[in-house]
Amino acid sequence: MTGVFTVAPASTGDGDALGEIHAESWKTAYADFFPPGFFAEAVRHRRHKWKDVLTEDKDTVMLAALDGRPLAFSYFGSSPALPESAEIFGFYGHPDGWGTGIASTLMAASLDRIRENGFRRVHLWTLRHTPRSRRFYAKSGFTESGMVRGHDFGDGNPIDQVEYELVL
Repeated sequence: MTGVFTVAPASTGDGDALGEIHAESWKTAYADFFPPGFFAEAVRHRRHKWKDVLTEDKDTVMLAALDGRPLAFSYFGSSPALPESAEIFGFYGHPDGWGTGIASTLMAASLDRIRENGFRRVHLWTLRHTPRSRRFYAKSGFTESGMVRGHDFGDGNPIDQVEYELVL
C-alpha cells in the first residue's frame, strides 16, 4: 500500500482517535484471552481513557496517520522499573493499518524521540501468545530479555507477558 505516513505527538484533542485505535486493536488481537463480559468492559475502557491520559501530560504519546487517518499510536516514558531506561507502555495499531508499514514508521519515530529524551535503553512487555506483536518487535530490533511476568488486566487471571529490550 502506498500513501503518506505522518507521525506527531498526540494532542489533547486526539483522545477519540487513540481510543478508536486501542479498542479496535484489542477487539481483534485480545478477544480470546478474556471472558466476554470482562472483555467488553475492557474494550469500552480503552475507548474512553485517552482524553484523561493526554490531559495528564505525564508521558509521551505519538500518533501515526496514513493519508490523514490516525491508525497507530505509541505511549512511552521513563521506566518505573529500570532506572535510566524508557518503557513503551503501549503500542497499538488499528487493524485497518496492519500490513501498511505504519507501525514500522511509528516505531522508528518513537525510538528517535526516546533517544532525543536522553534514553539509551528501552524495554516493553507483550503477551506471550501474540505472535504478530512478537514478530514486529523482533523485526524492530528488540530482543527478548528472558524475563516473564504474569499481568492481571483486572479479571483476576494473570496472563504471561514477555519482556523485550533494545539498546539504542
